[in-house]
Amino acid sequence: MLNIEKELPSFRLRVNLRVLNEFLVVVGPSGAGKTTLLQCLAGLQRPEEGEIVLKGRVLYSSTGRVNIPPRLRRVGYVFQDYALFPHLTVEQNAAYGMKNRRNGLEVQEMLEMLQISHLARRYPGQISGGERQRTALARALLAGPELLLLDEPLSALDYETRLKLRGELKTLQRRWGIPFILVTHDLEEAFALGDRVVRLERGEVVWSSSTRKRPDCTIRHG
Repeated sequence: MLNIEKELPSFRLRVNLRVLNEFLVVVGPSGAGKTTLLQCLAGLQRPEEGEIVLKGRVLYSSTGRVNIPPRLRRVGYVFQDYALFPHLTVEQNAAYGMKNRRNGLEVQEMLEMLQISHLARRYPGQISGGERQRTALARALLAGPELLLLDEPLSALDYETRLKLRGELKTLQRRWGIPFILVTHDLEEAFALGDRVVRLERGEVVWSSSTRKRPDCTIRHG
């Protein structure tokens, strides 16, 4: 799916991953290149070498001189701060960027699925962090993505809300049937959410593991 390289200030990002219709979690310390990886997938940053392919579509290829713009990639992105428009209601934020129906699912049905339909007329400043996160998820999913990226979406939430939303994210991934890639610092969260967990250090994957068995974190691959 992706095999990219990008020069960063203190190291070179080198990632080669094949992602199926699964929940993949990327862990690692701050500055390891996790957010840069997501931004390359979304088209917000451009790698210097390599290729990104999504469901047979080449999104980026250095040899083929292909770099599809973000709006055409069909990649959803939930930012750490959710990036909601403060002047739009929950319903308007959710519908923003919606191009067409997906499996007959419309805005109201999506809000009901995420249990925020009663907040449809409220503004982001009037709802909780967990409700803003659900609104951002609704917006990303209603755009009909083939891949969903989540940049530490639970980090600003209290512990009880995080636990609840972990389950909701797992359910959404199974229901939607597309790859979810989430980055986090939290190993407990990673193994609670992910079908597979990879660790990124200084731009390179140093281990990869199914969540059935936690890896020995001293092992280095490649």
